[in-house]
Amino acid sequence: MSKITIALEAAVATVLENMPKDAAQTNRQRVHVDRAFAQILKLIAPRIRHFVRQYGLSAHWEDAEQCCAIAVHRAIESYDPTKAQFTTFVNWQIRGELQSLRFRLMTDQRPSARKVEATTVSLSALAATDGDEIAPEAMIEDEEAVARTEAAASDYLAEGAVSQLIDAYVDQLRKVGVEALRRRPRPKRAEAALRRTEGPRLRSATHGIDPAELEKLEAKLSRDREIVARRVFDGATLDEVSRATGVTRERIRQIGRQATRLLTEIAAEAPRFTPMAEDARRAMPPARPRRGGAAKVPLLPDPGALHNRLAHVEAIEAERTAYVTPALPVARLVLH
Repeated sequence: MSKITIALEAAVATVLENMPKDAAQTNRQRVHVDRAFAQILKLIAPRIRHFVRQYGLSAHWEDAEQCCAIAVHRAIESYDPTKAQFTTFVNWQIRGELQSLRFRLMTDQRPSARKVEATTVSLSALAATDGDEIAPEAMIEDEEAVARTEAAASDYLAEGAVSQLIDAYVDQLRKVGVEALRRRPRPKRAEAALRRTEGPRLRSATHGIDPAELEKLEAKLSRDREIVARRVFDGATLDEVSRATGVTRERIRQIGRQATRLLTEIAAEAPRFTPMAEDARRAMPPARPRRGGAAKVPLLPDPGALHNRLAHVEAIEAERTAYVTPALPVARLVLH
């Protein structure tokens, strides 16, 4: 850093040290702040003169100097040494204040504004002069800001939960695949060669398994992960997933169906996925009630059947028949 930059950092540090936030400022601290602030203005005076000429405000020199002093105050308030040096903060503040001053005095001098005869109006100039210290910029409210923020946070959390759920699914498949490889019989020569290459290593989950088989298993798991992410969670079609992974549509359908069942079990058992399981359970349509016992056979024939369209059923009184109990009606089939 240059000598001016080092001196600026020291002066700003002095200002911040003598501006307590939790206690009242003493007279001695106020004197130190004034001296340090005057030192800062003296160090950046060449920079201020350069920016005043650059923005064409030489005719309004006193106003420009006042704006630059305000810029230095705001730069000190927003200064964070972990992000950048003080020169960076003060440069942007000075540019902003001088640009605002030029708009207020000479309107917008940019070629694009002159072309359309646009006029830039400062919100501060429109503020009421009744002693209200709230800036007009602070009164502008974005009604959709909270909704967008909540939606973005929800999407971020959902993506993280989906990623963890897929990881748990892949880990489950990896355990099953490694166990199947361990139980697979191998020739004695291959077993002896594998023991010689492994040497006296510690036993692990993959101990005694051919590394080539493990690579094939990891490649298969990576492919299944992509299929599940695209098909189950992104809603891609079978043709899109097939073109992306090179797997047949029928195999993709089978992987998606098996993954859905296993993901549901994992989400129901793991406590961290309980909200996802509850949401999925609420989103599922209600199950149809099952009929118990044997199917009921209707007493009367179906009048809509083809062989019954030439007949109709009518009720007759008991006294018209001699073989029926008097208290019960009887049905008679009449053919046309």
